[in-house]
Amino acid sequence: MSNKVSTRFAPSPTGFLHVGGMRTALFAWLVARQAGGQFILRIEDTDQKREAVGAAQHIIDCLNWLGLDFDEGPIYQSQRVKEGIYKKCAQKLIDSGRAYADPYTQQEVIEFRAQAKANKQPFLYRNHRPDNPPEWNGSQPLRFKSESKEYSTEDLVMGKLATGPEVIDDFILIKSDGFPTYNFAHIVDDLEMAISHVIRGQEFISSLPNYRNLHEALGEEPPVFATVPHVLNEQGNKKLSKRDGAKDILDYQKEGYLPEAMVNFLATLGWNDGTEQEIFSVSELIKKFDLKKVQKSGAHFDEHRLKWINGSHIRNLDIEKLYEKVEGYWPEPAKNYDREYKKRVLVLVQERLKYFSELPELTKFLFEDLPVNPVLISSHKQLKKFSKGELKAMLEQAKNSLEQSDFTIDDLTSRLNDLLEKTGQKPAVLFSLIRIATTQSPASPALAESMSVLGKDLSLKRINRQIKAL
Repeated sequence: MSNKVSTRFAPSPTGFLHVGGMRTALFAWLVARQAGGQFILRIEDTDQKREAVGAAQHIIDCLNWLGLDFDEGPIYQSQRVKEGIYKKCAQKLIDSGRAYADPYTQQEVIEFRAQAKANKQPFLYRNHRPDNPPEWNGSQPLRFKSESKEYSTEDLVMGKLATGPEVIDDFILIKSDGFPTYNFAHIVDDLEMAISHVIRGQEFISSLPNYRNLHEALGEEPPVFATVPHVLNEQGNKKLSKRDGAKDILDYQKEGYLPEAMVNFLATLGWNDGTEQEIFSVSELIKKFDLKKVQKSGAHFDEHRLKWINGSHIRNLDIEKLYEKVEGYWPEPAKNYDREYKKRVLVLVQERLKYFSELPELTKFLFEDLPVNPVLISSHKQLKKFSKGELKAMLEQAKNSLEQSDFTIDDLTSRLNDLLEKTGQKPAVLFSLIRIATTQSPASPALAESMSVLGKDLSLKRINRQIKAL
């Protein structure tokens, strides 16, 4: 095997990709990029019945969004079937006595299984090899003639993996429809493409002895194996899956997550560099990533943590860059406002923005007059204790002071603090009341900053409207 590092991502196009599959792709990409090697995209589409329309392009779109550029590909296994690559390799096994045509019907195999169960023994196909199998003509499945033996494999993530001869069995290489099985095709492809590191999920770990057996039969050294544990659901009690609501990776793109934040999140699902650092740039990940530091146990998916990481990356953007990225996420009324005003809005909400599709909800009070909502006061823990007259008096006092302001942030901050002393109220009371009056929202960015962006005329107009409503 060549000393050059070469990895691959080899999904089946059976549906959309979620976090689990994309993390495997990322780990393989990081290993290749760190070593200055090759990252190959291979589409394993030999199971034609399960292939979903558009799934292959979806895989490419996911990689492109995350910036996981591939040096070769996409390579389609179905095309390699047409080129006769797998049959050529199969013939090599037939010639060396390590493959045979399977003559049994489905009913006969059912009877073999029933017999093993009656004898309280595990069913092994190798116990039923035909003495004189027919010549393989493609109409029957072609099976691998295994050699039962012990194996010990050093896995970069899981450590030493040892198995006994009882797990080795004869498996199908090529089906009766002419297509190779995954168990055969991926090994042929990995060898031909000089893949040095095979990084994949733990669902394949039980098949590893059979893969090792096939490598030996082909007279080839196996690649380096790295088996990554499952990504678990948020409860941590089972593998994250599409059936349980795992989202399409591109849904996060639509919701306004940054690709570099998603890469950061995926990389730290079950891996860390041994420090307390949680926010990484892509270049830092390429430099620091180490398969040996991937945990052996499952990693819990936590969407709250993803939002936190994404928010951290958003806060690191300068306003010009952020303005470019949020194009298409503004609320409808924002079209009536100029670039400079919208940039001031972004400065105001940048600290609170976790993903871009939150922008309309966070900023709508800055672009349109919302109707007075009496529930905001009546349901407020502090404000509902006051009479309408008391609330009205507080707002009148605030209005009188704010009418003298130039509405710079410093002046507004000073006047709001003075009002606390004059009214004898806590911020949770006075500031909440002014916030509701000016934004019609139970929460908003910093009050002085929000009012400064709204401007004097609009802020006072809204305070007057709230006074009248009281």
